[in-house]
Amino acid sequence: MVDELGGDGAALLGRFGITPAALTNDDAIIPAESIGWVLEAAATELNCPDFDLRLAARQDIDVLGPLAVAVANAATIGDALEFAARFVFTHNGGISIGLIDDPEGQPGVIGLEYRDTAAATGFAQGVGLSAGTIHKTLRLIAGEDYGLHSIHLPHPPRAPERIYIEYFGAPVVFDSKYTVFRLSEDLPTRPITGSNQTLRTMSVDYLTRNYSDLDRTMSARVRVAIEQLITTAKPDIGTVARMLIMHERTLQRALAAEGTTFNEVLDITRRDTVYRLLRETDLPMSQITTLAGLREQSALTRVVRRWFGTTPQQIRNSARAQHGSRTGIDIRPVPRS
Repeated sequence: MVDELGGDGAALLGRFGITPAALTNDDAIIPAESIGWVLEAAATELNCPDFDLRLAARQDIDVLGPLAVAVANAATIGDALEFAARFVFTHNGGISIGLIDDPEGQPGVIGLEYRDTAAATGFAQGVGLSAGTIHKTLRLIAGEDYGLHSIHLPHPPRAPERIYIEYFGAPVVFDSKYTVFRLSEDLPTRPITGSNQTLRTMSVDYLTRNYSDLDRTMSARVRVAIEQLITTAKPDIGTVARMLIMHERTLQRALAAEGTTFNEVLDITRRDTVYRLLRETDLPMSQITTLAGLREQSALTRVVRRWFGTTPQQIRNSARAQHGSRTGIDIRPVPRS
């Protein structure tokens, strides 16, 4: 698509350390940071603000790998969403998806919420690509008109609003807290036409055998919860326990059984969040301090020295030196409601 728009797709990938071969290798692991930068660079340099939706229109459900087989062959839409919620981390460890109450409180409507930890770092094109791909997948398994009332996106419009409305075929609300598809309440009960029970059983068995330990690890579940909270609310153990629907002491015992504690998981998650914000954004240090849940900038300097043996500014300078070609790309944090 980059080539069609007058750019050099292979060169663009190379600038961010991605080989073309990696895109067709099911076993390749590509850093989310690199994908985020590629999408933002393509949209900016090719003057194509709807690059995300154009690319989403070309996506196939097979992009989800083994999870795609389980989703496409589930008995109902609800079953498909349950598989996606349980195993989507096998596709990208920083995202989650699940059903919630309608954010607008309308009777007969539910929400399908998509969260991406990269959203806080300003990669709106990546969020748009994911939302567009989810929409296309729902149309594939539930029908062209699957009952989308509206969609909430966590960023301002990067292209004319009519382009978003035409793509999703529904009203679009911008600058929301998270990506939310507002759906008819009965959608989860609808059967998936043409699903194959044998393929469903095989795919679920494969996912369970290869990923069940990761799925059930309490520290992994706690980390995902903290990542969802850390830049918007205080990720204390009480809040996380409520998100996981369990008592604090039960949570503590489960973590202890895995040889860790809540504070240790929080520290690791905070470390990775700070590292990502320093490398992937131009946010001022004071704002990163706040987003990481630290009280003062001196605390940021102390913990970064403890984690990495260097200073926050040196980490940022290193990232800029490594990717000097990013100069001129305007990456800003996605506004949050």
